[in-house]
Order: sequence, then C-alpha cells, then structure tokens
Amino acid sequence: MDIAAMLPQFGSVIWTVLAFVIALSVIVAIHEYGHYIVGRWSGIDADVFSLGFGPVLYSRIDKRGTKWQFALLPLGGYVKFRGDSNASGGKDEDAMSDLSEAERRRTMNGAPLWARAATVAAGPIFNFALSILIFTGVFMLRGDVTDPVKVGELRAVPSQNELQVGDELVQIQGIDLPAFDDGDQFEALMDALPMQANLDYTIRRNGTEQVVSGPYVYPPVATQIIPRSAADDAGFRPGDIVTAVNGQDIFAFEQLRNAVEGSEGATIDLQVWRDGEFRDLQLTPRRTDEPQPDGSFKAAYRMGVVGGMFFEPATEFVGPGAAFVSGVQQTGRIIQGSLSGLWHMITGAISTCNLSGPIGIAETSGSMASQGTASFIWFIAVLSTAVGLLNLFPIPVLDGGHLVFHAYEAVRGRPPSDKALRVMMAIGLTLLLSLMLFALANDLFC
Repeated sequence: MDIAAMLPQFGSVIWTVLAFVIALSVIVAIHEYGHYIVGRWSGIDADVFSLGFGPVLYSRIDKRGTKWQFALLPLGGYVKFRGDSNASGGKDEDAMSDLSEAERRRTMNGAPLWARAATVAAGPIFNFALSILIFTGVFMLRGDVTDPVKVGELRAVPSQNELQVGDELVQIQGIDLPAFDDGDQFEALMDALPMQANLDYTIRRNGTEQVVSGPYVYPPVATQIIPRSAADDAGFRPGDIVTAVNGQDIFAFEQLRNAVEGSEGATIDLQVWRDGEFRDLQLTPRRTDEPQPDGSFKAAYRMGVVGGMFFEPATEFVGPGAAFVSGVQQTGRIIQGSLSGLWHMITGAISTCNLSGPIGIAETSGSMASQGTASFIWFIAVLSTAVGLLNLFPIPVLDGGHLVFHAYEAVRGRPPSDKALRVMMAIGLTLLLSLMLFALANDLFC
C-alpha cells in the first residue's frame, strides 16, 4: 500500500470533516442559543446547554445554575430546560411534583403557553436571523456596481487585454453600455455583440476617451465551483479558463455551455489555462434539475461552474438598510427554492437524488471552505436557513411539531394527553430517522 499516495486524500477527508463540524457547530449554537435566551427572557430556567452529544469534554456552571458543556460528538446540540425529562423535552413527573407553583413557572412544562411557544419558535428564527445577518454583511462588503461601470479588478486571461483598472466603460463594439443593473438592456447588448475572441472597448481613461482591445466580455472562466459537481470532481479551481473543448478552441462561456449541453452526458476533453499554464482535464457533465422562473424545474446537462466577466466591476458602498433588505430577500429566495424543490421531489417532477444527507453536506462544506473564507461563510448562511426551515416542519420531535402541539392547546384549551404525546413523538422520531436514512442512501448511491 502506497501510504504517501493516500496522504492527500486523507488530508482532504480531514479538511471536509473539519469544515462540516465548524459549519454545523456555528448553526447549532445559534439555534440552541435562540431557545435558551428567549426561554430565559420568558422566565424559563435551563439546566443544560450542550454543544454535541455523548461524554462531556468540558463544562462549567454559571450563576443562574445552567451547565454549559462541550460533548464528544459534535453532531448537534440541545438545551435541557428545568422540568424536562431528557434533552428532547418531555415532562419529568417526579421532578415536577416536588416543585412549588412559583418553581413550576420556571420550568418549560409549567410556563404559560405564550412563553413555551416563543421559546420553541426562537430556534428557527435565530437561524434565519443568522442568515440575514451574514447576507447583509456580504452585500455591504460587496457593494453595488458603480454607474457608469468601471473596471475594478482584471482577471488574468490568456488573450490580449488593453484595459486597465479604473477605466470607465463607454461602449463595446460601438454600442453604448447600459446601466449594469438593467438586466434586460445588458442582455440585449450581449446578444448584439459579435462572437469573436477580441472586441473593441471605448473607455474613458484620465478624462480622455479612447478605443482599446479586450477579450470577449464573458470568457469561459470559472469564478466559482459548485460543490459536488462534475467540475469539482474533475479538479477545477476558481479562476480556471477553458480554452478548448475536444480540441476546438473557444473564447466565450456560451460556447462552453453549448458544448456541455450538447454532450448528452458524454465525457469531454478540456484544455484549461491556470496560473499561466495550460493543462488538460476530463469532465463528464451531469444531468441537473434546475428551477425555472415559473416555479417548475428543467433538466439539463451541466458541469457545475459559475461564469463571469473578464473583469470585476468597481463597486460603491451599500448602506445597512439596503443591504438588510437584500439579505432578507436572499433568505426568502432560499426558503422558496427549498420548498419548491421538496414539493417537486414529492410529486416526482424531479429526482429525489436532489436531497442530500450528512455526507453530501459535509462534502459541500469542505468544497466551499476550499474556495475561500467568503464562500464558506456564505454556505453557513445558506445551511442555517435550511436548518431553520427543516425545524419548522410539523413533525413531532422537531420545533414545528411542538408548535403544532401548542396551537392545539391554544384552540382546545388543554395540551394533548401525555400518552398521545408519547405516541406522536415516537412516530415523529421514526419519520425523522427514515428521512435521514433516505438522505444518507442518496449520498451513497445517487
């Protein structure tokens, strides 16, 4: 056995596991802290706040009597409130029977309905809040493209490029440049441009207009690699530029997309330019279900890269208010897309292989972390939204199931019986475990 040959793969596994643990720990900590802090504000005491399960590695007890601990298995966490029989809730009858009325009020089961409902709902809400906060920060740092458009940063390209950082774009091939945020006009401009490797750019530099030569606006560059995609498996890296497909030179991302879509899943040979050197890669496009504007899905062959222009436009500061609105909208889009995808899987419109389990999430974590801190933090925000949404599903043992019980109590004036609760919790646990096993099977066999 060649141990040296296994070291890179072993290191990749460690990196993947570490990224997964970090992402999950952050999201779980925020989720459980939401339960804890809103419970405390509502007058409910917590006995234990745990990150992880199993043997306790470190713990301390604060002045309120809450035990804060790190456990060996970093695959989740929990808050055990006073009066709970275990980490997943349930009433500890023996402990509750010995409490006074005032002491019962400090327990989860003895608190008013509003306090219990608020405490339960706080976990998913804090997940959504984390996502919005991260997206808001990213949008503030990223900024808005200036109007008129200026060159902020140039990508390294294997072709002639006379543009410079700071150049103001006036025309491309004699066609006036529209505002960058005018999607329809910008798309019309791209449709009107001739398909040729180099274009004429009219720019304003140091107050003087001049015409310079530059590459096609959208070269076949990979600005981002989709985790667990064909490109990811083929060894693509952000910044790679495809210069040839099956021996045919290309210069536009559209040419690459057409070649991938027309492959019908057959392996294609690619020449890639990376760090000033050419290298050969083989890639097998994958059939992918993609959401459409009308909410439906369309299957197409994809390689799993995000394209971009040969330059990064200069940006200007975005205020907190506008960035916050964008953060809320981004979180809403993720929720809408997740629900739409789940519904289409249930109805059979798309493959159930679109549902990933822990292995798939771990691989995605490692892939996003390898693409840089910014990509990893963005992934944490996306995953936090998914975790918050999952916990709102009306399945007993999840927060959504508990909220259904609270809604029942609000309507009927009394909670479900303890026997009914035990039965429903058992059913919910079975459903949840079945879903986890199904997702794990997808990771292994899809």
